[in-house]
Amino acid sequence: SSTMYFGHIGTTLMETMLGFAVGCTMAFTLGVAVALSRRTEYFLYPFIVMFQAMPKVALAPIIIIWFGLGITSKVVTAALVAFFPLLVNTIVGLRSSDEDRVNLMRSLAASRWQIFWMLQLPNAMPYIFAGLEIAMIFALLGAIVAELVGAESGLGMLIQSMNFTMDVAGQFSVLLILSALGLILNGIVTAFRRRVLFWDASQKLDIRGAKPKKPA
Repeated sequence: SSTMYFGHIGTTLMETMLGFAVGCTMAFTLGVAVALSRRTEYFLYPFIVMFQAMPKVALAPIIIIWFGLGITSKVVTAALVAFFPLLVNTIVGLRSSDEDRVNLMRSLAASRWQIFWMLQLPNAMPYIFAGLEIAMIFALLGAIVAELVGAESGLGMLIQSMNFTMDVAGQFSVLLILSALGLILNGIVTAFRRRVLFWDASQKLDIRGAKPKKPA
């Protein structure tokens, strides 16, 4: 029944949003630390890359053993999957600031935090929002993977139970719901990006990606 679907959708959405929030908070904090400190990058970045190389599908059963079948294990898995895209985009974005502008601010006696807040962070925002769009979808995938491995409720658990009863039509209906959820979640991040980055020139590009021709 439709009420059954609503309950599972609510569970998966909660796991996705919590995982997204936790993963993105960790990714942004660590990304800032790595981008602004060469020493932090030297010590931490190799471990981050090694951890990212581990398949999260293989980690999901271990996480469920540690945290149980409840919502916590799903949030942890979603957070781990959503973590890396935002981390990389934050680091790249913060380091993409024009060196001449950074040097100009230093010559005007700007502090390290003033350079960060007034130049590096605004410059990195398009990169960060691109990472958030990917992280949102990845968080949904992480929650579903964890539910497929073992869960008390959620759309992933529903797919698994329908698989046992050979309910192919039911599985397709859940997959359709998941596609719609992904589209809605991506739309929310995109709408928020447009509201925040109204000043960004890339928001005003033609939908076909056409760029003005240079004069001959």
